[in-house]
Amino acid sequence: MAEKLYKESKVELNPVIARHYDRIMNFISAGRYERFIRKAIGDMQINPGDHILDMGCGTGKNAALMAEYLGDTGRITGVDLSPIMEKQFLKKHEPDDRIEFRRQRVDVPFDLDKKYDRVLISFVIHGFPHEVREAILKNAHTHLKPGGKLTILDFAEFNMADMPWHHRTIFKTVECVYAFDFIERNWKAILKEFNFTRPEEKHYFLNYARLLTAIKNGN
Repeated sequence: MAEKLYKESKVELNPVIARHYDRIMNFISAGRYERFIRKAIGDMQINPGDHILDMGCGTGKNAALMAEYLGDTGRITGVDLSPIMEKQFLKKHEPDDRIEFRRQRVDVPFDLDKKYDRVLISFVIHGFPHEVREAILKNAHTHLKPGGKLTILDFAEFNMADMPWHHRTIFKTVECVYAFDFIERNWKAILKEFNFTRPEEKHYFLNYARLLTAIKNGN
């Protein structure tokens, strides 16, 4: 197993969890994960013909759901660091020439030499120190067309002290210190700092999860 880049992070998965990630998420959510992800992807309001960058694409589950809305001319580029996720992603999508995979870290500057209509970051950005999240947002901004949409599907803003004790216990057990920091920040204000405007949001799971979408302003 490769050494973790961020020792406190829980988005860097060990090989066993990475191989069975979708099944594990369905199990621990009592089957609700599948319905939640499908609902959230539907709420993105993807247009036929959209070109989408999926940053931290994992197994390709989100790409499979997004592909249902793309039509014949839409495209998805999934980027992820994990070779295990790459293998699962390609197995899901190899027959579909609308979908490609690039092995790439999202936490360092990169340039795919292409501009996209949409960027999705799904349950990735919370698992990094804040200065690294800023690098991820810069990458998203770089790869969007002017007027393109950034969508962050992740935890919402909430105070752990206000959670019922059993919810708080589960959250503190499965998540890391970076996530505890993530939920306390004003993400609409942060996106404004990075030249994203007109934020819109939808909430799920008792308002603990959120689909946050904003528009790239400028070039």
